[in-house]
Amino acid sequence: MAHKSAVRTDRAPAPFRGAPYSQAVRLGDLIFVSGQLPLDPGTGRMVGGTIQEQTERVFANLRAILEAAGSGLDRLVKTTVFLATLADFPGMNEVYRQHVGEVPPARSTVPVGGTFPDGALVEIEAIAHV
Repeated sequence: MAHKSAVRTDRAPAPFRGAPYSQAVRLGDLIFVSGQLPLDPGTGRMVGGTIQEQTERVFANLRAILEAAGSGLDRLVKTTVFLATLADFPGMNEVYRQHVGEVPPARSTVPVGGTFPDGALVEIEAIAHV
């Protein structure tokens, strides 16, 4: 089995409320990024009032973690997007399209019915290649 290691950067939020998970795990040439909420890494607070603003923050967090692991958004192979409501799909998709490049990753989008903490509208988890 390939070596498994945690990925950690101060440029993305620490695990939410001290929960026991890694920002990402590297296993061989793959990076598995935990779901990212629109949290500011400096304050740990939710940012953005619109789905577009929140999705931008989520992608900033994903980018920081992937770069810390030696990868990047252009190396995404799979994402899962969780939305508080499917009504936010068009706004999320508008921002998402700007960050995933010419060959977008495979993706699932799941409405979760507003179960996010602190007013979050979106969470994205990802798998990328190094």
